[in-house]
Amino acid sequence: MKLYTFFRSGTSHRLRIALNLKGLSYDQVAVDLRREEHLAQAFKAIHPQQFVPVLDTEDRLMIQSPAIIEWLEERHRDPPLLPSDAAERAQVRALAAIVGCDIHPVNNRRILEALRHRFAADEAAINDWCGTWIGAGFDAIEALLASDRRRGDFCFGNHPTLADVYLVPQVESARRFKVDMARWPRVQAVDAACGQLDAFRQAAPAAQPDAG
Repeated sequence: MKLYTFFRSGTSHRLRIALNLKGLSYDQVAVDLRREEHLAQAFKAIHPQQFVPVLDTEDRLMIQSPAIIEWLEERHRDPPLLPSDAAERAQVRALAAIVGCDIHPVNNRRILEALRHRFAADEAAINDWCGTWIGAGFDAIEALLASDRRRGDFCFGNHPTLADVYLVPQVESARRFKVDMARWPRVQAVDAACGQLDAFRQAAPAAQPDAG
């Protein structure tokens, strides 16, 4: 498989984690967002929204990280990223959705570029904007983790799930935007536990060929 990716993209990061957890090999094609390579017509032919990531399975081009990760879960079931119980699956999906639906969409590059160029936001304002929504989401995740008496080292149980796949890239993003993580000890503990696993370490932005 071929993965069109950018080292610092949170959605690319989460997909790299999922692929690694599934033990799947893939070649990376770097799309440098800093040089606006995603806006070129050649990339638009690959993804009409001009976003990363894109997964080329040889059979088809797959877009949107939630859809791709769902496909991975259906196609490559072992190890599972979702529990077998329906209520527990909903719990894990809810944790992932706090990141995927509520934090990331208002902090992605497209939004931040609009704030910079259309509303003259400086980097302090950008960090404050991002910190506001990251903080609101992490407050909720921290509370949910605290209320789960059965929780192990990860967001749910003793093995990484979809929730961890989403959370870790958002923690990376929080640090990049200078968010003080001190008030979320459980979130930090989950991030640390994930950081012990090769699947997460190898997916980290700094470990990518296009990092720099």
